[in-house]
Amino acid sequence: MDLTAAIDRLGEGGLLALGGLVIGAMFGFVAQRSRFCLRAAAIEFWHGHVDRKVAVWLMAFATAVVWTQALILSGALDVSEARQLAQRGSLSGAAIGGLCFGAGMIMTRGCASRLLVLSATGNLRALLSGLVMAVAAQSAMRGALAPLREAITGWWTIDGAGARDLLVVLGLDHRHALAFGLVWCGAAYAYALRSRLPWGMWFTASGVGGAVALGWLFTYLVSQASFAPVRLTSITFTGPSADTLMFVLDQTRMMWNFDIGLVPGVFLGSLAAALLFREFELVGFRDGQSMRRYIAGAVLMGFGGMLAGGCAVGAGVSGGAIFAVTAWVTLIAIWAAAGITDRLLDADEAPVVASPRPAE
Repeated sequence: MDLTAAIDRLGEGGLLALGGLVIGAMFGFVAQRSRFCLRAAAIEFWHGHVDRKVAVWLMAFATAVVWTQALILSGALDVSEARQLAQRGSLSGAAIGGLCFGAGMIMTRGCASRLLVLSATGNLRALLSGLVMAVAAQSAMRGALAPLREAITGWWTIDGAGARDLLVVLGLDHRHALAFGLVWCGAAYAYALRSRLPWGMWFTASGVGGAVALGWLFTYLVSQASFAPVRLTSITFTGPSADTLMFVLDQTRMMWNFDIGLVPGVFLGSLAAALLFREFELVGFRDGQSMRRYIAGAVLMGFGGMLAGGCAVGAGVSGGAIFAVTAWVTLIAIWAAAGITDRLLDADEAPVVASPRPAE
């Protein structure tokens, strides 16, 4: 594809939005079919019952690492200008934001990406939670919660470039990163075999990671073909959800970009999968108590995601795949907070067990 001609016809923003729509649809379809969800994997892990959900998450994560690092080693991709590496970052924001996000993820029974995917299958709980999360994220970005976010962010900051690159910090290179991804791929395959994960879920879980690598590659190629500055990014949901909400409310103040196409793309891809496999079903709240829990969790996720600079996918997979220090801090904090919150709030629930279609 001649990206220069596409830019001349659509403009940088239009082309990025179209790419976000297509890559988002791919992600939404495979995420819905694989039941990809960090919250489900974390609960399974902390319950000491490592099974299908961990295998799916680990397969997606490892695939993203392998493909992203392979593209870098081949010379097809350069992520040095990505925000997670090039700009000044906050370790305090990553840690506290990750803790907030992990706790909120348990309370809403799904991370940001899972809420969007479930919304397209008719889950009204996920739809409301996703909207509240987007509002909270927008408030943390530019509204009433912005001063608190900025204060926490300033507690412990680190420079961009090498200081935010985990490979540089550890004295490693991209060959080591690729080897790391391959080792975890092997672990994911071992868990998948042991849990008798259906082969279709092997393919779709790997597709989740592939979509992340494709996001990095696409935005990089557009940046190389464009004369205007183009932000290098991949799949993430907290910031894009807030931007998409504002785009719907006031298009005059928003610009077309990858994020604006991503969110509706994921929704459409998940909707297509749900309709194709006859899994679309309207689901609501059981009572007012559960509704309050979901709303509080959504606020924590929206604020935490903006504070950390990424969500379970944006930091945990996209940022982790390029070995950004703050992304790894966020990912560890999300896993820790998920285990603690699950123990405090859902200690009486039965342990997670494998099933063809896990409870949402």
